[in-house]
Amino acid sequence: MNVASSISPVITADNESLKRDFPLKPFAIRHKLAGHPLLTLSRIAQLASDMPRDLIEYNSGDASVSQDPDKVKSVDLDPVEVVNRIQTAGAWMVLKRVEKSPEYRQLLEDALTSVARARGFKSIEDAGFSQIEGFLFVSSPNSTTPFHMDAEDNFFVQIYGEKIFAVYDNRDGKIADDAQVEHSTVKHRNVPFNESFRPRGIEFNLDAGDGCYIPYQWPHWVKTAGSHSISLAITWKTEEVRRLNDLHRFNSMLRGIGLPQAAPGAKPGLDAAKLAVYRTAAAIIEPLRGSETMRRIIRRIALGKNANYYLKKA
Repeated sequence: MNVASSISPVITADNESLKRDFPLKPFAIRHKLAGHPLLTLSRIAQLASDMPRDLIEYNSGDASVSQDPDKVKSVDLDPVEVVNRIQTAGAWMVLKRVEKSPEYRQLLEDALTSVARARGFKSIEDAGFSQIEGFLFVSSPNSTTPFHMDAEDNFFVQIYGEKIFAVYDNRDGKIADDAQVEHSTVKHRNVPFNESFRPRGIEFNLDAGDGCYIPYQWPHWVKTAGSHSISLAITWKTEEVRRLNDLHRFNSMLRGIGLPQAAPGAKPGLDAAKLAVYRTAAAIIEPLRGSETMRRIIRRIALGKNANYYLKKA
Protein backbone atom coordinates (compact mmCIF):
# COMPACT_ATOMS: atom_id res chain seq x y z
CA MET A 1 0.00 0.00 0.00
CA ASN A 2 1.27 3.48 -0.85
CA VAL A 3 0.67 6.05 1.86
CA ALA A 4 1.73 9.66 1.50
CA SER A 5 4.04 11.32 3.99
CA SER A 6 5.14 14.91 4.33
CA ILE A 7 8.76 13.86 3.74
CA SER A 8 8.84 11.53 0.74
CA PRO A 9 7.82 12.76 -2.73
CA VAL A 10 4.06 12.25 -3.15
CA ILE A 11 3.79 13.54 -6.72
CA THR A 12 6.56 13.02 -9.28
CA ALA A 13 6.95 13.52 -13.04
CA ASP A 14 9.45 12.41 -15.67
CA ASN A 15 11.63 14.59 -17.92
CA GLU A 16 11.69 17.56 -15.56
CA SER A 17 8.04 18.29 -16.38
CA LEU A 18 7.42 19.84 -12.96
CA LYS A 19 9.98 22.52 -13.86
CA ARG A 20 9.81 22.61 -17.67
CA ASP A 21 6.08 22.35 -18.43
CA PHE A 22 4.38 23.49 -15.23
CA PRO A 23 2.10 25.48 -15.23
CA LEU A 24 1.79 26.06 -18.98
CA LYS A 25 0.73 22.68 -20.38
CA PRO A 26 -0.48 19.24 -19.27
CA PHE A 27 1.85 16.36 -18.45
CA ALA A 28 1.73 12.90 -16.87
CA ILE A 29 2.54 12.39 -13.19
CA ARG A 30 2.96 9.52 -10.76
CA HIS A 31 1.82 9.59 -7.13
CA LYS A 32 1.87 7.61 -3.88
CA LEU A 33 -1.76 8.01 -2.82
CA ALA A 34 -3.15 4.73 -4.22
CA GLY A 35 -4.38 2.68 -1.27
CA HIS A 36 -4.35 5.60 1.15
CA PRO A 37 -6.78 4.86 4.04
CA LEU A 38 -8.61 8.16 3.48
CA LEU A 39 -9.31 7.18 -0.14
CA THR A 40 -11.09 3.85 0.28
CA LEU A 41 -14.80 3.40 -0.46
CA SER A 42 -15.67 2.80 3.20
CA ARG A 43 -13.92 6.00 4.29
CA ILE A 44 -15.44 7.97 1.41
CA ALA A 45 -18.91 6.75 2.40
CA GLN A 46 -18.26 8.04 5.93
CA LEU A 47 -17.13 11.37 4.50
CA ALA A 48 -20.26 11.57 2.33
CA SER A 49 -22.46 11.03 5.41
CA ASP A 50 -20.70 13.84 7.27
CA MET A 51 -20.52 16.48 4.52
CA PRO A 52 -23.11 19.22 3.90
CA ARG A 53 -25.38 18.14 1.05
CA ASP A 54 -24.54 21.16 -1.09
CA LEU A 55 -20.91 19.99 -1.26
CA ILE A 56 -21.89 16.70 -2.91
CA GLU A 57 -22.86 16.46 -6.57
CA TYR A 58 -23.89 13.29 -8.36
CA ASN A 59 -25.84 12.12 -11.36
CA SER A 60 -25.91 9.33 -13.91
CA GLY A 61 -22.64 8.31 -15.52
CA ASP A 62 -24.61 7.66 -18.70
CA ALA A 63 -23.69 10.92 -20.37
CA SER A 64 -22.20 12.03 -23.67
CA VAL A 65 -18.92 13.86 -24.01
CA SER A 66 -20.87 16.88 -25.33
CA GLN A 67 -23.57 16.71 -22.67
CA ASP A 68 -26.34 19.31 -22.41
CA PRO A 69 -26.28 20.15 -18.67
CA ASP A 70 -30.06 20.62 -18.69
CA LYS A 71 -30.56 17.01 -19.79
CA VAL A 72 -28.33 15.16 -17.32
CA LYS A 73 -29.97 12.02 -15.94
CA SER A 74 -30.36 11.76 -12.17
CA VAL A 75 -29.68 8.86 -9.81
CA ASP A 76 -32.37 8.10 -7.21
CA LEU A 77 -30.04 7.21 -4.33
CA ASP A 78 -28.71 9.15 -1.37
CA PRO A 79 -24.99 10.00 -1.38
CA VAL A 80 -23.88 7.20 0.94
CA GLU A 81 -25.80 4.64 -1.11
CA VAL A 82 -24.13 5.90 -4.27
CA VAL A 83 -20.69 5.23 -2.75
CA ASN A 84 -21.61 1.85 -1.28
CA ARG A 85 -23.23 0.69 -4.54
CA ILE A 86 -20.88 2.41 -6.96
CA GLN A 87 -20.01 -0.75 -8.89
CA THR A 88 -23.65 -1.07 -10.02
CA ALA A 89 -25.16 2.38 -9.37
CA GLY A 90 -24.42 3.76 -12.85
CA ALA A 91 -23.38 6.99 -11.19
CA TRP A 92 -20.79 9.75 -11.17
CA MET A 93 -20.16 11.60 -7.90
CA VAL A 94 -17.89 14.35 -6.63
CA LEU A 95 -17.38 15.31 -2.98
CA LYS A 96 -16.30 18.95 -3.02
CA ARG A 97 -14.01 20.87 -0.69
CA VAL A 98 -12.76 17.80 1.19
CA GLU A 99 -9.98 20.00 2.61
CA LYS A 100 -12.53 21.16 5.18
CA SER A 101 -11.65 17.90 6.97
CA PRO A 102 -8.22 18.34 8.66
CA GLU A 103 -7.13 14.82 7.64
CA TYR A 104 -7.82 15.46 3.98
CA ARG A 105 -6.30 18.93 4.22
CA GLN A 106 -3.04 17.36 5.39
CA LEU A 107 -3.10 14.88 2.50
CA LEU A 108 -3.50 17.70 -0.04
CA GLU A 109 -0.79 19.80 1.54
CA ASP A 110 1.64 16.84 1.63
CA ALA A 111 1.11 16.30 -2.09
CA LEU A 112 1.61 19.94 -3.02
CA THR A 113 4.58 20.30 -0.66
CA SER A 114 6.33 17.54 -2.60
CA VAL A 115 5.67 19.43 -5.84
CA ALA A 116 6.91 22.70 -4.33
CA ARG A 117 10.15 21.05 -3.22
CA ALA A 118 10.65 19.38 -6.60
CA ARG A 119 10.41 22.84 -8.15
CA GLY A 120 12.98 24.29 -5.76
CA PHE A 121 10.69 25.96 -3.21
CA LYS A 122 10.69 25.40 0.53
CA SER A 123 6.92 25.52 1.03
CA ILE A 124 3.57 25.56 -0.74
CA GLU A 125 3.26 29.27 0.08
CA ASP A 126 6.61 30.02 -1.59
CA ALA A 127 5.48 28.05 -4.65
CA GLY A 128 2.31 30.16 -5.00
CA PHE A 129 -0.19 27.43 -4.05
CA SER A 130 -3.10 29.22 -2.36
CA GLN A 131 -6.77 28.40 -1.77
CA ILE A 132 -5.98 24.69 -1.78
CA GLU A 133 -9.06 22.52 -2.33
CA GLY A 134 -9.77 18.84 -2.90
CA PHE A 135 -12.46 17.18 -5.03
CA LEU A 136 -12.95 13.45 -4.53
CA PHE A 137 -14.55 11.51 -7.41
CA VAL A 138 -16.29 8.15 -7.28
CA SER A 139 -17.58 6.76 -10.58
CA SER A 140 -19.30 3.62 -11.76
CA PRO A 141 -17.89 1.49 -14.60
CA ASN A 142 -18.23 2.91 -18.12
CA SER A 143 -19.15 6.40 -16.87
CA THR A 144 -18.45 9.64 -18.69
CA THR A 145 -17.62 13.04 -17.28
CA PRO A 146 -18.67 15.44 -20.05
CA PHE A 147 -16.41 17.99 -21.72
CA HIS A 148 -15.91 20.87 -19.30
CA MET A 149 -13.50 23.44 -17.89
CA ASP A 150 -12.42 24.03 -14.30
CA ALA A 151 -11.60 27.38 -12.73
CA GLU A 152 -8.41 26.22 -11.01
CA ASP A 153 -5.16 24.36 -11.66
CA ASN A 154 -5.30 20.65 -10.90
CA PHE A 155 -3.14 17.64 -10.16
CA PHE A 156 -5.57 14.82 -10.96
CA VAL A 157 -4.59 11.49 -9.35
CA GLN A 158 -6.11 8.09 -10.06
CA ILE A 159 -6.58 6.04 -6.89
CA TYR A 160 -8.50 2.95 -8.07
CA GLY A 161 -9.69 1.65 -11.45
CA GLU A 162 -8.88 2.94 -14.91
CA LYS A 163 -9.73 6.19 -16.67
CA ILE A 164 -9.11 7.91 -19.96
CA PHE A 165 -8.49 11.59 -19.31
CA ALA A 166 -8.52 13.74 -22.47
CA VAL A 167 -7.47 17.39 -22.21
CA TYR A 168 -7.55 20.03 -24.98
CA ASP A 169 -5.57 23.18 -25.73
CA ASN A 170 -7.85 26.24 -25.77
CA ARG A 171 -5.22 28.96 -25.38
CA ASP A 172 -6.32 30.59 -28.65
CA GLY A 173 -10.02 30.46 -27.73
CA LYS A 174 -10.99 28.27 -30.70
CA ILE A 175 -12.68 25.64 -28.51
CA ALA A 176 -14.32 27.97 -25.99
CA ASP A 177 -14.42 31.73 -26.50
CA ASP A 178 -14.46 34.43 -23.81
CA ALA A 179 -18.20 34.10 -23.29
CA GLN A 180 -17.98 30.32 -22.81
CA VAL A 181 -15.03 30.65 -20.43
CA GLU A 182 -17.06 33.07 -18.30
CA HIS A 183 -20.11 30.81 -18.43
CA SER A 184 -18.10 27.77 -17.35
CA THR A 185 -16.57 29.72 -14.47
CA VAL A 186 -19.83 31.13 -13.18
CA LYS A 187 -22.82 29.14 -14.43
CA HIS A 188 -22.07 25.56 -15.51
CA ARG A 189 -18.71 23.97 -16.30
CA ASN A 190 -19.82 21.97 -19.40
CA VAL A 191 -18.88 23.21 -22.87
CA PRO A 192 -19.91 21.74 -26.25
CA PHE A 193 -17.52 19.24 -27.85
CA ASN A 194 -16.92 18.96 -31.57
CA GLU A 195 -14.97 16.19 -33.30
CA SER A 196 -12.86 18.87 -35.00
CA PHE A 197 -11.24 19.45 -31.59
CA ARG A 198 -9.56 16.00 -31.62
CA PRO A 199 -6.16 17.16 -32.98
CA ARG A 200 -5.89 19.55 -30.03
CA GLY A 201 -6.27 16.76 -27.48
CA ILE A 202 -3.85 14.80 -25.30
CA GLU A 203 -5.15 11.53 -23.83
CA PHE A 204 -3.81 10.11 -20.58
CA ASN A 205 -4.57 6.45 -19.82
CA LEU A 206 -4.68 6.38 -16.04
CA ASP A 207 -4.42 3.43 -13.67
CA ALA A 208 -3.93 3.48 -9.89
CA GLY A 209 -0.78 5.48 -9.16
CA ASP A 210 -1.05 7.53 -12.37
CA GLY A 211 -2.24 11.07 -12.84
CA CYS A 212 -1.89 14.25 -14.86
CA TYR A 213 -1.53 17.98 -14.44
CA ILE A 214 -4.37 20.06 -15.93
CA PRO A 215 -3.82 23.81 -16.33
CA TYR A 216 -6.48 26.39 -15.51
CA GLN A 217 -9.44 26.36 -17.92
CA TRP A 218 -8.08 23.66 -20.27
CA PRO A 219 -11.21 21.75 -21.41
CA HIS A 220 -11.32 18.00 -20.77
CA TRP A 221 -13.54 14.91 -20.68
CA VAL A 222 -13.07 11.70 -18.69
CA LYS A 223 -14.25 8.10 -19.08
CA THR A 224 -13.97 5.13 -16.73
CA ALA A 225 -13.35 1.55 -17.84
CA GLY A 226 -14.88 -1.73 -16.64
CA SER A 227 -14.47 -1.18 -12.89
CA HIS A 228 -15.56 1.55 -10.53
CA SER A 229 -13.11 4.42 -10.15
CA ILE A 230 -11.79 6.57 -7.32
CA SER A 231 -9.91 9.75 -8.21
CA LEU A 232 -8.83 12.93 -6.46
CA ALA A 233 -8.36 16.42 -7.89
CA ILE A 234 -5.78 18.38 -5.88
CA THR A 235 -6.44 21.99 -6.81
CA TRP A 236 -5.23 25.47 -5.98
CA LYS A 237 -5.57 29.02 -7.22
CA THR A 238 -2.74 31.41 -7.89
CA GLU A 239 -3.30 35.11 -7.39
CA GLU A 240 -3.76 35.53 -11.15
CA VAL A 241 -6.39 32.77 -11.28
CA ARG A 242 -8.25 34.32 -8.36
CA ARG A 243 -8.21 37.67 -10.15
CA LEU A 244 -9.60 36.19 -13.36
CA ASN A 245 -12.30 34.23 -11.56
CA ASP A 246 -13.44 37.27 -9.58
CA LEU A 247 -13.64 39.33 -12.77
CA HIS A 248 -15.64 36.61 -14.53
CA ARG A 249 -18.10 36.51 -11.62
CA PHE A 250 -18.52 40.28 -11.44
CA ASN A 251 -18.83 40.60 -15.23
CA SER A 252 -21.53 37.93 -15.21
CA MET A 253 -23.47 39.73 -12.49
CA LEU A 254 -23.26 43.05 -14.36
CA ARG A 255 -24.25 41.42 -17.62
CA GLY A 256 -27.20 39.87 -15.81
CA ILE A 257 -28.62 43.34 -15.16
CA GLY A 258 -28.15 44.39 -18.77
CA LEU A 259 -24.67 45.92 -18.69
CA PRO A 260 -22.37 44.47 -21.41
CA GLN A 261 -18.82 43.78 -20.21
CA ALA A 262 -15.41 43.37 -21.84
CA ALA A 263 -13.47 40.18 -21.11
CA PRO A 264 -10.76 40.33 -18.41
CA GLY A 265 -7.62 41.96 -19.77
CA ALA A 266 -9.32 44.09 -22.41
CA LYS A 267 -9.56 47.12 -20.11
CA PRO A 268 -6.99 46.77 -17.30
CA GLY A 269 -7.91 50.00 -15.52
CA LEU A 270 -11.58 49.05 -15.39
CA ASP A 271 -10.63 45.54 -14.27
CA ALA A 272 -8.85 47.00 -11.23
CA ALA A 273 -11.91 49.04 -10.28
CA LYS A 274 -14.19 46.04 -10.69
CA LEU A 275 -11.96 43.92 -8.48
CA ALA A 276 -12.00 46.50 -5.72
CA VAL A 277 -15.80 46.67 -5.73
CA TYR A 278 -16.32 42.92 -6.03
CA ARG A 279 -13.85 41.97 -3.31
CA THR A 280 -15.23 44.55 -0.90
CA ALA A 281 -18.72 43.09 -1.35
CA ALA A 282 -17.41 39.51 -1.15
CA ALA A 283 -15.69 40.25 2.17
CA ILE A 284 -19.03 41.35 3.62
CA ILE A 285 -20.89 38.31 2.29
CA GLU A 286 -18.27 35.65 3.09
CA PRO A 287 -19.15 35.26 6.81
CA LEU A 288 -22.69 34.31 5.78
CA ARG A 289 -21.44 31.33 3.80
CA GLY A 290 -20.97 29.18 6.91
CA SER A 291 -24.65 28.27 6.65
CA GLU A 292 -25.66 25.79 3.93
CA THR A 293 -29.02 27.55 3.57
CA MET A 294 -27.31 30.90 3.08
CA ARG A 295 -24.90 29.40 0.55
CA ARG A 296 -27.85 28.26 -1.52
CA ILE A 297 -29.52 31.68 -1.30
CA ILE A 298 -26.32 33.56 -2.17
CA ARG A 299 -25.64 31.30 -5.16
CA ARG A 300 -29.16 31.83 -6.45
CA ILE A 301 -28.97 35.63 -6.09
CA ALA A 302 -25.49 35.92 -7.60
CA LEU A 303 -25.61 33.21 -10.25
CA GLY A 304 -29.27 32.85 -11.17
CA LYS A 305 -32.06 30.34 -10.74
CA ASN A 306 -29.99 27.37 -11.96
CA ALA A 307 -27.04 27.99 -9.63
CA ASN A 308 -28.00 25.06 -7.40
CA TYR A 309 -28.58 22.66 -10.28
CA TYR A 310 -26.85 19.76 -8.48
CA LEU A 311 -29.24 19.86 -5.52
CA LYS A 312 -32.52 18.02 -5.81
CA LYS A 313 -35.47 20.29 -4.96
CA ALA A 314 -33.05 23.19 -4.49
